[in-house]
Amino acid sequence: MSIAKKPLVAIIGRPNVGKSTLFNRILRKRVAIVHDQPGVTRDRHYAEAEWSGHEFVLIDTGGFFAGSSDVINQAVLRQIDEAVAEAHCLVFVTDGRNGLTAMDQEIARMLRHSGKPVLLAVNKIDDNGHLPALTEFYRLGLGEPFPISAVSGMRVGDFLDQLVQKLPPAQRPPAEPEAGREAGVEAGALQLAIVGRPNVGKSSLVNALLGQEKVIVTDIPGTTRDAIDTLLRYQNRNIVLIDTAGLRKAARVKEAVEFYSTVRTRDAIRRCEVAVVVVDATEGLTDQELHIITEIAQLHKGIILAINKWDLVEKDANTAREYARRIYAELRIYNYIPLLFVSALTGQRVFKLLELALQVQAERGREVRTSELNAFLQEAMQRYQPPAMDQREIKLNYCTQVKNNPPVFAIFCNHPTSIPRSYRQYLEKNFRARFGFRGVPITFTFRKK
Repeated sequence: MSIAKKPLVAIIGRPNVGKSTLFNRILRKRVAIVHDQPGVTRDRHYAEAEWSGHEFVLIDTGGFFAGSSDVINQAVLRQIDEAVAEAHCLVFVTDGRNGLTAMDQEIARMLRHSGKPVLLAVNKIDDNGHLPALTEFYRLGLGEPFPISAVSGMRVGDFLDQLVQKLPPAQRPPAEPEAGREAGVEAGALQLAIVGRPNVGKSSLVNALLGQEKVIVTDIPGTTRDAIDTLLRYQNRNIVLIDTAGLRKAARVKEAVEFYSTVRTRDAIRRCEVAVVVVDATEGLTDQELHIITEIAQLHKGIILAINKWDLVEKDANTAREYARRIYAELRIYNYIPLLFVSALTGQRVFKLLELALQVQAERGREVRTSELNAFLQEAMQRYQPPAMDQREIKLNYCTQVKNNPPVFAIFCNHPTSIPRSYRQYLEKNFRARFGFRGVPITFTFRKK
């Protein structure tokens, strides 16, 4: 069943009442970052859930900060409004230990006005001694409060029994999934991660591709805290866009929340097939971006460079060509990576990134016939024989592809450990000139015949 037509359940509440903890508890895994620091969750976070045979999509939201002038808090409120508007059922989480607050009453008024079914969860009721605290929550006018402990799981099962009774029946999947809806594991969907340093425009790029403010964008570095998946339909293909938190040098990561954000970004890189490394055009390629590219290449993921903020660069007829020349000079062994000059602000060429990502994914899955590989190997050796090592002549016998997604090629020879690095690079350079594999790290293994 398509995730796009499963019932939606949004978790709402003020900061630090345990929304993300409940989100993870229901999913039975740590999907959202949980920390004592208020305001860790900012963007809407979607995930598929199931209880007693009922499938639904759970939406975690940031903490409700009414009346705040902070730009991020205002953006979080817009995210909450969107979640309330699209959800079929709402879970209002409160803190049983701190008791009823004025903010809880304001949230309750908002939820009543939504007209959606609301379940009131009074969290942090870890033992029966706290049950008398439930009484005051009846004043919210949302019906019977359910005492739960998201940390221990106490009574969460009983709560879910009540929740699934309020869900509408699942609908049949549509012929065309909607852009910008929540992402699940769609069969055959390209997993496309958007990565880079803080404030290079990753979230702006995701929003430009989706045509809506799906993730929060501000000028404040570190606005994105968690990896957010969103399903997009493009050219009859499903693409899961993964927006990620910015990656800084490890030595500069001091706070626990940023550490967990970094872990989630690296997890996103591991599970993607193609990664778009976003570069700020006004700053150029930095050591940190080269470090990120190296990390992606070592995981054998497809790579694309998006030179963002191109609208801010003063240009003449040669600017793009000269800029690309400098970039490729710095990329050195990674000069097989394609680049695009884009602007998330104006939308310039952003959809070409998707076309390019699909091409790179196709390249990762390519297979080359053994006869073509052996013809290439013979021609390469005729032009340049492998240098002898330790007075031993090196003979390359034949080559075959042993794997794709990512591609791996085995070259059988008499002394596998004696092939110098320079000759391996010579083979790869000529291999790419003949077979392409643009944007795809290639692995050559040398085996004893």
